[in-house]
Amino acid sequence: MAGPAAAAPPAAPAQPEHVVLFVLEGFGKDSLKTGAMPVVSRLVKNGSVAWSATAVNPPLRLPTMASIFTGLPVEKHGMDWDTFDFARGYPRPPLMFDYLDLGGGKDTAVFFMDESLYQLARPASYVDYQVCGRLRPECRASLVVTYVREYFKKGAQGGYNHYVYALPHLLIVHLPDAGRAGSEHGWTSKAYAAGLKDVDDAIGSILDIYKTYKLLDHTMVIVTALNGIGESKQNGSLPHVPWIASGANIKAGHTIAAPVSIIDTGATVMRAFGLETHMEWQSRPVEEIFRAPREIVHNQPALNLHGQ
Repeated sequence: MAGPAAAAPPAAPAQPEHVVLFVLEGFGKDSLKTGAMPVVSRLVKNGSVAWSATAVNPPLRLPTMASIFTGLPVEKHGMDWDTFDFARGYPRPPLMFDYLDLGGGKDTAVFFMDESLYQLARPASYVDYQVCGRLRPECRASLVVTYVREYFKKGAQGGYNHYVYALPHLLIVHLPDAGRAGSEHGWTSKAYAAGLKDVDDAIGSILDIYKTYKLLDHTMVIVTALNGIGESKQNGSLPHVPWIASGANIKAGHTIAAPVSIIDTGATVMRAFGLETHMEWQSRPVEEIFRAPREIVHNQPALNLHGQ
């Protein structure tokens, strides 16, 4: 597949107008050695990377995604199970989408690829959720690209049937194909390599959509993973995953020196948009990746979200 402009740094640092967060599974530094991920490799070359960002324990899909969304470790957000349970309800802490809306009027679209993540799909007028999980065999990375393309087509026309009536400021895409293939067929299997290629192709195709809408030069891209190679069911010490940022206002060819946690993702998205966090998050922005100082947006304190 011909690669997109791969979120190359703009000529001058500028605060991004859009952020895309790709959340993979079964992805580590060694995944790039297969040669199956040229798009992600270009994002690394043109961006900033921490190869050993700490994830959460247990390194399971739902608890980890909940930590990304809430900016809290599992013991604080309390979601330590890994299947959808209607009786348990949605997360109690505010999500980063709530702060993006309250602080800067930013809208979000989320594409989940597992039914367990319904648990996080708390309805809000500023978030669109789409879920296509394992109960539907056709739900693969290539289908998510189709969903995103159709979503953008409708969004550009006013968001018919969407909560969000325009193109989203934040797009989150869950791509678990490689992790599933590795778990089922082995981490050195052809199926795992094919899963990595499918995920990489999907990332490239979605960035091409941004290029089509002339948004790519104003977009920041983050790529991380819920778990590393072979870690999906382990317990014990905290697992480590790659955390990659590229695109608008991001340093190129930079290895992040400071410790990074996957929990820092939410605060870094807020920082990218010039928003400050007024919350009891343990999420902290990865400040050293940015080329230009924060352009402060004077947002309202987020106390309302706590009912205070």
